[in-house]
Amino acid sequence: MAVGLEVVASNIASFLSNLAPIISLSLILLGGILYGVAQTQPPDTRGKWQTAAISMFIGGVIVGAIAGAAVFIQEQSSGLLKPV
Repeated sequence: MAVGLEVVASNIASFLSNLAPIISLSLILLGGILYGVAQTQPPDTRGKWQTAAISMFIGGVIVGAIAGAAVFIQEQSSGLLKPV
């Protein structure tokens, strides 16, 4: 049973590590496009559009940073589970 669970967890981790860069780049690009479109809006709605665009951009950067550091995070967290 544990072997099956390990395989499932490994497959999920592999899927997410392959998907994270795509999500990161998509958020960054869509944030940039939305920020550009926000410049064409009237002043009363421009702030809302810019806020959404910057949030998407920052979210993409955070996802990219976590995806880039995933191997290091995995090594450090697995070291915490070993007996001393």
